[in-house]
Amino acid sequence: MAKDTDELNNILKNTHTSDIQDYFEANADSMLSDDRPFADYMRELIKTKGIKQQDVFLEADIPERYGYKLIAEEKRTRQRDIILRICYAARLTPEETDGALKRYGMPTLYAKDKRDAILIVLFNERPGDILKVNSILKENGVDTLKSCGVQD
Repeated sequence: MAKDTDELNNILKNTHTSDIQDYFEANADSMLSDDRPFADYMRELIKTKGIKQQDVFLEADIPERYGYKLIAEEKRTRQRDIILRICYAARLTPEETDGALKRYGMPTLYAKDKRDAILIVLFNERPGDILKVNSILKENGVDTLKSCGVQD
């Protein structure tokens, strides 16, 4: 069973340098894979939730071909909103979304940021599709989730 980051941090507080390899072996299921951590993580979550990747891309309003390349880490984006769209469409919780963002190398949701705070609530409540999410973001005076190709 995979351990969360806090559990691993507590273990590491009491780990001696001579025990590092033992730590890796004992916690192998909790460690990020070296080659494609985002791809592995997202595929597993999408599979666990019983959703088809195609449906995720459709709901996220992302071109299917582009979405597959992002999930496979064949293409990269600097647009955090694209990853957030995918996470929302894949029905990820805020915690799972943070895991995806970390693995993609992007900032996690931050409760002190107004827009991120709204997104955390939206990820918890699931009020509707991406259009509804953007409507709520706009109503609250923050930027909507940008779509593919749209940059600041």
